[in-house]
Amino acid sequence: MYRAEPLSSLLIEPLDELTAVYHRASGITHLLGQPAPELLHALQEPATADDLLARLGREFDLADAHRDALLARLDELVTAGLVRTA
Repeated sequence: MYRAEPLSSLLIEPLDELTAVYHRASGITHLLGQPAPELLHALQEPATADDLLARLGREFDLADAHRDALLARLDELVTAGLVRTA
């Protein structure tokens, strides 16, 4: 299961093609490209990677082939401290 840090602990500011995300708890600002900001919003409710792929698939044109790319993005967000695993 994955869950993003609460939006109340983040300051999110779109900057052209990137999004600046300030994580209040760590004091670190991250520059994220798509789909990372969308993942942070989608993961306000805990989800498995498969649930998240289905959830995002309803909003965007995604196929199961995108699962590996989604897992890679989730790993990056976990490493950055913006997403937790349970």
